[in-house]
Amino acid sequence: MTTNTSSPLPKRQTTTLDAVTLACAPFAAWWDAEADRRNKLRTPEHLKALIKAQTAHNAARATERQATAQARLARKGSKNPWASARRAARTSSKAARSNRRASATALGEARANYPATIRSVAVRVHMGHSATATAAAVVLSTSADWTVWPVLTSASLVAGHVGALLAGRRRVVAEVEAGALVPTAEEQRLMDRLAPAAWAEAAERFKLTGTLSGEPLLTDRGIACSVRLDDALTLADFKGKATLVRKLAGARTGLRMDIKAGEYEDRAEILLRTRAAELPDMTWTPEKAGTIGIDTDTMEPVQIPKSRISIAATSGAGKSVLLRTILGTALVAEEPTAIVYIDAKGEESALWAHCVREAYTAEDTAAVVAEILAEGEERRDAMRAAGVATHVPTAERPRLLVVVDEGAEVIAWDTAAKKLGILSGLQSIAQTGRSRRIDLIWCTQKPTYGDGIDRLISGNLTDRIGLKTLSRVETETVMSAPDFANHQLDGAGLAYVRMPGRNSPSQAPVRVWDASDDGLPKKFAARTPWAKSLAGQSSESAPAEGRAPLRLVKSGASAEIPAPAAESPSEEIPSGLTDNQVAVLKAMRSGVTKTTEIAELTGINKGSVSKAKAALEKRGIKVA
Repeated sequence: MTTNTSSPLPKRQTTTLDAVTLACAPFAAWWDAEADRRNKLRTPEHLKALIKAQTAHNAARATERQATAQARLARKGSKNPWASARRAARTSSKAARSNRRASATALGEARANYPATIRSVAVRVHMGHSATATAAAVVLSTSADWTVWPVLTSASLVAGHVGALLAGRRRVVAEVEAGALVPTAEEQRLMDRLAPAAWAEAAERFKLTGTLSGEPLLTDRGIACSVRLDDALTLADFKGKATLVRKLAGARTGLRMDIKAGEYEDRAEILLRTRAAELPDMTWTPEKAGTIGIDTDTMEPVQIPKSRISIAATSGAGKSVLLRTILGTALVAEEPTAIVYIDAKGEESALWAHCVREAYTAEDTAAVVAEILAEGEERRDAMRAAGVATHVPTAERPRLLVVVDEGAEVIAWDTAAKKLGILSGLQSIAQTGRSRRIDLIWCTQKPTYGDGIDRLISGNLTDRIGLKTLSRVETETVMSAPDFANHQLDGAGLAYVRMPGRNSPSQAPVRVWDASDDGLPKKFAARTPWAKSLAGQSSESAPAEGRAPLRLVKSGASAEIPAPAAESPSEEIPSGLTDNQVAVLKAMRSGVTKTTEIAELTGINKGSVSKAKAALEKRGIKVA
């Protein structure tokens, strides 16, 4: 038998014997399954119950015969049907008959629990047929033509029975052409268990009644197998049984399995990716900017949605790694872009503090949200004055990418702090930000905890990225659509993306780029973080009196804070300071000491200014 691998589902050419084997396989599988079922029931306990039931039934029959005889004698002894003797005899006979029927029912159940072997049943049937055929041959012996055929018919049935079993149990061996795919031991085992005969035998045991597999085929992507679904099953129902299908196939943990629509409406297609294409180097680099990762089916890069995005994943599924690819893409974009990072946990944003505006406390978050709202109103007024409906980012007013990490915690801040206006402000940004080029990305680990994804915000986030979730309920909450299978993803780094062009739940998962190196953010040049006080200033804007000049720069350039014209040796900048600490030190040496004023001067948020001042004091560095 030859396997043609030129098409996704290659067709097999079979010999005549192979065709007979395939035709007889269901019968042989039924026979073996029935034999196995009967053998498992023939236990010593069931045998004892059968003997007990037979004894009770024999006793009940004897009692019934005795009661019937007594009733007959009573009728002969009295012609009065209401005589006490006749009434007593009738009652006894009725009770004995009822007892006999109950014992017969119990005997039937005991026989079903301890059935005869399938082989003995077949022998009895064939012997009965042979005896009948022999008798017919004797009766018809007056004619030579009528003498032979009953015996030949019986012998043919016996031979056909035995032949069907032998053919059905025969293993079909493929004749492999040069260059054709050869199954590995694992693939052969999977194909044997997915074969129609094996599937038919195991379907009821694995609660897959109403399904029947076709011949599994080996392709360059793995094992493909078509499954017929009866009228009561839909494709969604069958996908919901994916775990049971994996058990039936005996698939190893971690082996990816996809279930898609088949060629016809009553067909589903299973693909066990034993031969998934080798992944390229998944390390994220700037050359991969603009993409999340690669489609595990086509191996083609998948673009990052350029609008408002909702991202959700359970702990450890790779949300922070995914977010780094999005931040890195924004930082190297040709379009002027500034990032505001609201991080409820605070650890991840610290890695980006040299090039993004970070807020990791409730107070800082309330302040930056108020700044963004004010910026949005100014952009609205400028758009009205210019007669345009969409803001065009410039170096002075860049595209703002607002990232909210651990959204459930941010909402909790707003509640605990007696309504700082954080949530209402973020809702307004989600509703009005698109045309003003203020894009929101909302991330959470708890999509179903309280309002992990606020309903008003969620309704305005047009694109979804969902990594592994804990349950179907979380999946539907994250993707805002049924039938996605995020909760069935194996391990971290796999995601489903719902955006224009990728709306089908049957899509292959995306393997996210590996940006797990904590040193990655430091590879991006430092820049002045966005602040409302700097909006509208060009790089030539005059600095405030008595303050060092600041320059806004485009993506990829370094922020400059020129030093005073002359510095005494005592004012040299010590080595080993971070960019924020250097900026804060220079601002304080110029005479600015208040945290608010330093933040306004440098564009660093107040929390980071406070940390920098504390670090300088700890090192004993003079600020004046």
